Amino acid sequence: MRMAIFDKINLDSIRSTRNPISSAAGMPNAAYTDLELFHFERDSVLSKTWAGLEFTSELPQPGYAIPIDFMGIPLVVVRDHNDEIRVFHNVCSHRGMVVVNQAGPIKKLLRCPYHSWTYDLKGSLKSTPHIGGVGQNKVTGFDCGSHGLKNVSSECWMGIVFINLSGNAMPFAEFIEPLKTRWEAFTGQGQLDQVVVSTHSKMQIEIKANWKLAIENYCEAYHLPWVHPDLNSYSPLEEHVNLHINEYMTGQGTLNYTLSKVAGTTLPKFEFWPEDKMTEGEYISLYPNLMLGVQVDHVFAIILHPQAPDHTVEKLQISYVNETAADPKFEGCRAATMQAWKTVFEEDISAVEGMQRGRHSPGFAGGAFSPVLDPPSHDFHKWVAIAYEKALINGTHDEQSE
Repeated sequence: MRMAIFDKINLDSIRSTRNPISSAAGMPNAAYTDLELFHFERDSVLSKTWAGLEFTSELPQPGYAIPIDFMGIPLVVVRDHNDEIRVFHNVCSHRGMVVVNQAGPIKKLLRCPYHSWTYDLKGSLKSTPHIGGVGQNKVTGFDCGSHGLKNVSSECWMGIVFINLSGNAMPFAEFIEPLKTRWEAFTGQGQLDQVVVSTHSKMQIEIKANWKLAIENYCEAYHLPWVHPDLNSYSPLEEHVNLHINEYMTGQGTLNYTLSKVAGTTLPKFEFWPEDKMTEGEYISLYPNLMLGVQVDHVFAIILHPQAPDHTVEKLQISYVNETAADPKFEGCRAATMQAWKTVFEEDISAVEGMQRGRHSPGFAGGAFSPVLDPPSHDFHKWVAIAYEKALINGTHDEQSE
């Protein structure tokens, strides 16, 4: 399999992505257009770290389940009756039938529609009707305890369900700590887990583009004057700064986010937000597939759901600072905030789709980067290239050693 990948992408071209920004090229075209590389990225890039999967608000009550296709892998997210969120591979341990086919409340057990094997919301196999013949629901030598739903490592932060499919990523607390600590300096300790979802909180966009292009675009502010003229009027390019938190968290900050003045919003603000930073905001790409933002009166998150090499679903959730912000008297303010971001993210569609079409050109070979305005995007390219190179080298070594 790894040798087939080598036929599709040149290892030297990946390594050139890691050059200093003045001489670096972006990832090769095939990384945006090839189906085999799309699945290679699932298994060797996204699965090796903590990826965003779903918002906890989509599980509105204990005893609720949502099936999710993660790049071709059927998963199910469950809020159990103790209010704990878990993620499982959504396949019955009997014959591999998908267990949960639609989102909704679960009275007590998850039941496979094929042979009616049932599982509790902790994934334990509870019943195996007729396994030993008609009317014989048990059979000697079969241990239900060894045949539960297969667990997927998962954690929650800021209303987002994260998963690690490989099961061997760094501990989640260590993974998220740099961003958590940084943003709690704005919001106050523990406040990011207290934000609320209300009306004018959710939106979904489908783009005919590779998931990586959405991240690359979000990393930089270079395109603001031409793609986002309204945003550039209240958060101009010259007031943006590049941010590099670590090798998997980069983006941009604004020193002049003044939507509240433009749109007349008066939403409640984070109580501990520093007075001298009231107009500042930060927009971080948390690799591999999350685009996050924090401002004085709201936070937002976009989970990218890659569907195909040229198809991505973006799920946006805006969260407000506390229950007061969810009061009906602030509905107009919430609506104005959502509309402002809706405009911005819809304007990005033509940009990322145009880049996707460009990836089919033999006249493009990764392009170039602005050494001043593109460092965060280059950082993302380097991160992907390192993951590719590591997987290809390790895979080749494994094959040679067998």
